Amino acid sequence: MNDTLKTIFTRRSTRKFLRKPIPEEELQQIVKAALCAPSARGLQTWKFTVVENREKIQELAGVIGEVLGRSGYDMYQPEVLIIPSNQKESPYGKEDNACAMENIFLAAHSLGIGSVWINQLQGICDDPKVRQILSKLEIPADHVVYGMAALGYGELPSDDKKRTGEVTYIR
Repeated sequence: MNDTLKTIFTRRSTRKFLRKPIPEEELQQIVKAALCAPSARGLQTWKFTVVENREKIQELAGVIGEVLGRSGYDMYQPEVLIIPSNQKESPYGKEDNACAMENIFLAAHSLGIGSVWINQLQGICDDPKVRQILSKLEIPADHVVYGMAALGYGELPSDDKKRTGEVTYIR
């Protein structure tokens, strides 16, 4: 099996992170992988915001929890949060960001860094409390966040999970 397939087949979501910094060079490689994701019609209407400050991450988590009525919500307390945002008017922004997120997850895993998709912002980006925090993080007012990548070294090894789904081959 080649390294790419091994990375794909072994990547799992991490929901418990150690308090251990991610080396800057590795973080830059992860962001570069995001920028190399496919973008419909090559428009690249995205922006990637890398938050390395745990207090700012938890400030965002707290506001999300407040708006969604989820007391104690903490996004699993990641070491780093990568927030891809995209222009609200981009017809393919959601799909483009999903491709970038997958590249982030696979790049992180290839470097021994855990990750998990955080999707709670999808419908609440324009809530005034949320938008205030997003503005402080320099995410443009005309952007929406479909998902965020929480990153860090996993506290526990990921369990192997049987993958299911219907597959039909037409020949």
